[in-house]
Amino acid sequence: MSEQKVALGIDIGGSGIKGAPVDLTAGEFAADRLRIATPKKSTPRNVAKVVGEIVEHFADQIGPDAPIGITMPAIVRQGVTRSAANIDPSWVGFAAEELFEEITGRDVFVVNDADAAGIAEVVYGAAKDVEGLVILTTLGTGIGTALINNGNLVPNSELGHLEIDGHDAESRAASRVKDDEGLSYKKWAKKRLQRYYETLEFLFSPSLFVVGGGVSKDADKFLPLLELETPIVAAQLRNTAGIVGAAHIADDLSSRGITHLA
Repeated sequence: MSEQKVALGIDIGGSGIKGAPVDLTAGEFAADRLRIATPKKSTPRNVAKVVGEIVEHFADQIGPDAPIGITMPAIVRQGVTRSAANIDPSWVGFAAEELFEEITGRDVFVVNDADAAGIAEVVYGAAKDVEGLVILTTLGTGIGTALINNGNLVPNSELGHLEIDGHDAESRAASRVKDDEGLSYKKWAKKRLQRYYETLEFLFSPSLFVVGGGVSKDADKFLPLLELETPIVAAQLRNTAGIVGAAHIADDLSSRGITHLA
């Protein structure tokens, strides 16, 4: 039986920090995921301590040289987090990769969480073998996006913040807004999502939309209501996508000798 090629993926969120070694051939967890609550004071040092615990937990399963991919709810450039959503504002302008490498003693690649999910869907999931431009959107507290053209990621797209009809798009179309305003799936789809996706369609002419986020488990209740020329499908990897995508990106960049994703 051939040995698994694995890398460690870690997904940092506002409520939990989750990690697992990933079988990079199958795009699946190679061991059960470990989740540790995000520290109430989610400063870089406090979060890095939890990351160190997760790395130590899986050390025997990933070996001494496996790279680590870490997702952040942030714009990430040259290993520096340039924004912070649902985590401490001290992350803005912070050298995240440098800190994580100091804590873990390993090569670390920090990426935007939606970008990681998008890559996972292109390599292993709903967008595998799709030619042209794929736009992944994650519908949750806000709207995260990933643009992947013929397998090449354009990082940090932040299309949830497009201004549409005088509003920040995610302030009208995120699934949190649906819940907060008590909208039915039909009303949310027809009055909010339709306008958002038709705008993306006009601006980018994609080959495929992939819809992730927790609400995607109910995709059959709202995706069929959208009237678009572009096919739109639910993400396949669901809540594993961030970890799987981060691990894949870390392995890919490490093997090519590239220091940062963007």
